[in-house]
Amino acid sequence: MRRQDAVRHISRKLGVEAAQVRAVMEELLEFVQEHVARGERVDFRGFGSFFLRWRRPRMARNPRTGDPVPLGERQVPAFKPSPKFIQRVRQQS
Repeated sequence: MRRQDAVRHISRKLGVEAAQVRAVMEELLEFVQEHVARGERVDFRGFGSFFLRWRRPRMARNPRTGDPVPLGERQVPAFKPSPKFIQRVRQQS
């Protein structure tokens, strides 16, 4: 499923124009990205949490040449689903 599919689904379900749904979705995604980039945690109860996770420095390999490439310590965005989200996914399987 793509963002466009989600916009169409929500638009039909709520009876709201797709352009309005798209604008709200874009603003929500921008909000999450902005706050996580600042190092803040964004929690949506019953859905999950977005946050930054630290990665330790390590040696990687260039897949083309096989040469070692040092990767420094860095932050990466992460998502942790809520127990309710996990339960719903398990019920669907």
